[in-house]
Amino acid sequence: MELVQRPRRLRGSETVRRMVRETRMDKSSLIYPMFVMDGQNIQEEIPSMEGQYRYSVDRMGYELERVAKAGVGSVMLFGIPDVKDECGSQAYAEDGIVQRALREAKRLFPDLYYITDVCMCEYTSHGHCGVLRGSEVDNDATLELLSRIALSHVEAGADMVAPSDMMDGRVRAIREKLDWAGHKNTPIMSYAVKYASAFYGPFRDAADSAPAFGDRRSYQMDFHNSREGVREALLDVGEGADIVMVKPAMAYQDMIAKVREVTNVPVAAYSVSGEYAMVKAAAKMGWIDEDRIISEMAVGAYRAGAQIYLTYFAKELARFMDEGRIG
Repeated sequence: MELVQRPRRLRGSETVRRMVRETRMDKSSLIYPMFVMDGQNIQEEIPSMEGQYRYSVDRMGYELERVAKAGVGSVMLFGIPDVKDECGSQAYAEDGIVQRALREAKRLFPDLYYITDVCMCEYTSHGHCGVLRGSEVDNDATLELLSRIALSHVEAGADMVAPSDMMDGRVRAIREKLDWAGHKNTPIMSYAVKYASAFYGPFRDAADSAPAFGDRRSYQMDFHNSREGVREALLDVGEGADIVMVKPAMAYQDMIAKVREVTNVPVAAYSVSGEYAMVKAAAKMGWIDEDRIISEMAVGAYRAGAQIYLTYFAKELARFMDEGRIG
């Protein structure tokens, strides 16, 4: 048979496969999420996220060292306070858990890049992402508190802040507050396209942040919608977001692609707790090749257009890159 076009020619060896690879990754694009909590001498495994832990400030240095040695340069911090109230006051307290963790992390590993989740769900007694007016989250009243949280994080040492609450106008409120305080050069990575997703279940276990009543569908996005996600991303860029995020990653690669196409800022994707838990559970049963699944999930997000990847598998992916299995 006379075939002129033979795509298999470029698949014949590892050398040529790597030479023509369309999607390339490197460790500098990885962000590792970490949970820090009040207390002392705590390294507590999260039941629904095997291999992931909650750390007290005095123990988190051991994990930060492992992250740094793996070559992962960026960490996203989530805080779990001992005390919660209706307005989530520990989220913006000078001695709050994230604020103390930042100061200690900066002391121990100053070369790591620290990003903080800006939200209220872990800090409120009712588990919602803002202050309540009756049984509804008051969008505009929440904005001032979110901006206070962001400023308190930056003053404690955060290199970047990442609002995840999905309140309308939060990026603008945070940008104005940071600029007013002299932090014009601190970037904002917005959870711009954040869906109301069942993939978050293990995170709520990890952060003790499940709503005491109702759900978050009045502020997180309906997973049936895609044009709305594009609108959210464009709004956040217009308000000053330096990076926009799509969350979750695995089931929303179409949104990664659409957001990448319409925006002129870097696009991040968050491979969330449910994705992690599903992989770990299936691998434990011997049903999947864990390493290959981790790699395929990551490459899928990058292939769709993500330039930044938040994942609980960051250390593993860094190792795979070192070993030449992906990258």
